[in-house]
Amino acid sequence: MFVSDCRRDFYDLIVTQALFQCDHVQYTLVPVSGWQELETAFLEHKDQFKYFVLINCGANVDLLEILQPEEDTVFFVCDSHRPINVVNVYNDTQIKLLVKQDDDLDVPAYDDIFRDEEDEEEDSENESDGSEPLEKRRRFEEEVIERTMRRRQRREWEARRREILFDYEQYEYHGTSSAMVMFDLAWIMSKDLNDMLWWAIVGLTDQWVQDKITQMKYVTDIGVLQRHVSRHNHRNEDEENSLSIDCMRIAFEYDLRLALYQHWSLYESLCNTSYTSASLKLWSVQGQKRLQEFLADMGLPLKQVKQKFNSMDISLKENLREMIEESANKFGMKDLRVQTFSIHFGFKNKFSASDIVYATTSLMENIEKEGPETTNFIKALDSLSRGNLDKLHQGLDLAKKQLRAIQQTVASCICTNLVISQGPFLYCALMEGTPDVKLFSKPVSLCLLSKYLLKSFVCSTKNKRCKLLPLVMAAPMDVEQGTVIMVGIPPETESSDKKNFFGRAFEKAAESTNSRTLHNHFEMSIIELKTEDRSKFLDALISLLS
Repeated sequence: MFVSDCRRDFYDLIVTQALFQCDHVQYTLVPVSGWQELETAFLEHKDQFKYFVLINCGANVDLLEILQPEEDTVFFVCDSHRPINVVNVYNDTQIKLLVKQDDDLDVPAYDDIFRDEEDEEEDSENESDGSEPLEKRRRFEEEVIERTMRRRQRREWEARRREILFDYEQYEYHGTSSAMVMFDLAWIMSKDLNDMLWWAIVGLTDQWVQDKITQMKYVTDIGVLQRHVSRHNHRNEDEENSLSIDCMRIAFEYDLRLALYQHWSLYESLCNTSYTSASLKLWSVQGQKRLQEFLADMGLPLKQVKQKFNSMDISLKENLREMIEESANKFGMKDLRVQTFSIHFGFKNKFSASDIVYATTSLMENIEKEGPETTNFIKALDSLSRGNLDKLHQGLDLAKKQLRAIQQTVASCICTNLVISQGPFLYCALMEGTPDVKLFSKPVSLCLLSKYLLKSFVCSTKNKRCKLLPLVMAAPMDVEQGTVIMVGIPPETESSDKKNFFGRAFEKAAESTNSRTLHNHFEMSIIELKTEDRSKFLDALISLLS
């Protein structure tokens, strides 16, 4: 079983593991960080196994072309990356796609992109010195005309095929969370458990935190999961010890859009949450004044909001959500309330779904080396088990450091005008020596930074055109090898469909300039690039998108 080691894949993986364990199926787990590792892992294991499960990797490329498997090898692919490669869609012998039936894949029709190979070599008559009969000459001329027509039709079909495939493959986006797909499979097989349901919830929440799906998609999927939560966590009130429910209880709730606030101070959470920081413009002196006014409007003393949330007066915490929402509306933060789920382990430990997302992210991308490359992956995976709450709390502490680093970097970029307009997109490059720059050599951390920075820039700029532009961001990756990591994200608009065109644009820009790039990430909009090639690469990208 190959699994992409981006953090959202833990939730999909752990549901899959639970399903295998239900049926006592033996399996080998191999985390892979990119296409190169996937190819290497497949070569190492192809002689031992015939069946491979790919989790959140493999759907958006021609697997058979990349891996060159034997004819009896079968791949089961559960991947939220879209669009799905058309060869994978129409190959039903070796590629088995696991997708929800109501997912609109918008795949082109088979006849529009595939056609049986025609024998182009026509039997030609031996030409003589021109003394063949008239009938034979007429038939030959008709065959020439017919052959010419067929060639023209084929050229037209190929041109139409290229156009159809370009439209289909132009944008990268995400479908239903793979964790939800695997839970759906478990439910159909009557093997769904409350733990599996929680992992599916966290998988969906991860897509929302990463801004991979639209708000409408998130709310729709929340509704689907809410029905399962009611089914799994319903108990009669008169049942003895009903609150414990086997020491685990999931609840749907409207919560505050504040990162880790129940495990932090309310003040720190307000300062380091992207939504509130951008809305109040906390990188400026005026923004800090607005924060003080916001707290005063709620009637919360600074002494209370700056201590740990658990230590706040109970009388304040009882109506805290309503107080914050009421004041937030006055300060233009109308979306501070969000639909989500929380989990209770016994009576003491309570976590929201976003808490788990931030914790596993930070564990996965921890820059402190502690053994082999897979160590962080295993730690993050272990943190999802309720028997390893110490690892989860360790992840929460790392997440606070990560969020602080992101907000400090955002403030630095805004205040020093590092975000510049390149015409068709905004561009920002972190320099070597920037605080916490090593953290942003990790793809998920850089993506989070890019999204937070774009949101803050849109709130700070008065240029209406710049508010509608996407962002390309670069950070040093390996100083010794002279490489940078670059990510492109779509515009920050309310009507955004979250579709990203930078994947194809990066490919074309690199190809046209012979830039030394590595397209190794499962997210096509993330690439690695030689530092000295960056200038010509960006020039080509500007020309391409203008």
